[in-house]
Amino acid sequence: MPEKPEVITVVNSLIPKVVGKRITDCNVYWDNIIAYPTVEEFKKEIINQKINNIKTRGKFIVMDLDDYSLLCHLRMEGKFFFRKVGEPLNKHEHVELILDNSTSFRFHDVRKFGKMHLIKKEDTYKVKPLSELGLEYNDPSLTKEYLYDKIHSKRLPIKTVLLDQSIITGIGNIYDDEVLFMSGINPNRKACDVTNNECGKIIDNTRIVLDKAIKKGGTTIKSFTSSEGVHGLFQNELLVHGKAGEKCPKCGTILEKTRIGGRGTHYCKKCQK
Repeated sequence: MPEKPEVITVVNSLIPKVVGKRITDCNVYWDNIIAYPTVEEFKKEIINQKINNIKTRGKFIVMDLDDYSLLCHLRMEGKFFFRKVGEPLNKHEHVELILDNSTSFRFHDVRKFGKMHLIKKEDTYKVKPLSELGLEYNDPSLTKEYLYDKIHSKRLPIKTVLLDQSIITGIGNIYDDEVLFMSGINPNRKACDVTNNECGKIIDNTRIVLDKAIKKGGTTIKSFTSSEGVHGLFQNELLVHGKAGEKCPKCGTILEKTRIGGRGTHYCKKCQK
């Protein structure tokens, strides 16, 4: 699933192509992509809306329209593509926005897990799904005291807790592994056992990892591309994720893989006791 750096990479690739364009028509070919409102309302209300800006909130893409916010969650394999109006549809292209420059702006999702919400602009951050999200990784309010307060009563593994988007939003499986390795914290440790100072390490390393990943355009793993085949390069910088059986870059111990909360987890048993 694309994480914060990948979502930012997608947004950066979309901005020069769609900001300033007006939506003149809309076609929905797979109704379940539209989470809110109804498909008919979605199609009616989005027509004649201008795309004024695009930003992110957690793993959501937020398109700022005239009267609404169009929220897009890529889930596992969502992508955007640009085609000529009238060009035959790919079977995995499920939502089509026709722009006023005669471009067909299409949402492509092989697994059909992606979601779109069309929310009144004034309610964007007041209602679900954005109202449920925690702090952004670079929010000044994200302090070690904040994180400790959120996790010190949780008995789940710290790996699982850091994936909770209501605490810190934007961290996914890949960067979770990297942050915990850099922080010297075993992913199986109960969150309630993580100290205040260790919370500080987690926050510092989250910022280091995500900032670097954003500069590299995200991580291209499996089928992630941002738009029209734009690939990230951060996979070349990964220290532990996906490297089970290889040597730890710190101590040389063979890296291991386990499953925590159903997620493949990579770590060094020596550096992360």
